[in-house]
Amino acid sequence: MDAISVHTLKNKLDAGESFTLIDVREPDEYAICNLKGQLIPLADLADRLGVLNTQAEYVVHCKMGGRSAHAVQLMQSAGFTNVKNLTGGIMAWIEAIDPSLKRY
Repeated sequence: MDAISVHTLKNKLDAGESFTLIDVREPDEYAICNLKGQLIPLADLADRLGVLNTQAEYVVHCKMGGRSAHAVQLMQSAGFTNVKNLTGGIMAWIEAIDPSLKRY
């Protein structure tokens, strides 16, 4: 599976690269802390794939990387070619990049 580190994601964000960040956590988790990604809970992802561009670049994250790994597999099996899982999820982001975000 394709993965991306929190440091690489931060570099992409800082450089203003064009990609879509998808957060596959639940709305209550997103409300606690988020990276301003597009919220598509994992349970809803299969039904929403049709509105996403299979050729676009996506970085998918969850709390620690498990749900987003499933999301990446689902997207790749549906024909998405440029999808990466954020290693360690938002908890790794908080640890390494932005400790001001609330842990849960």
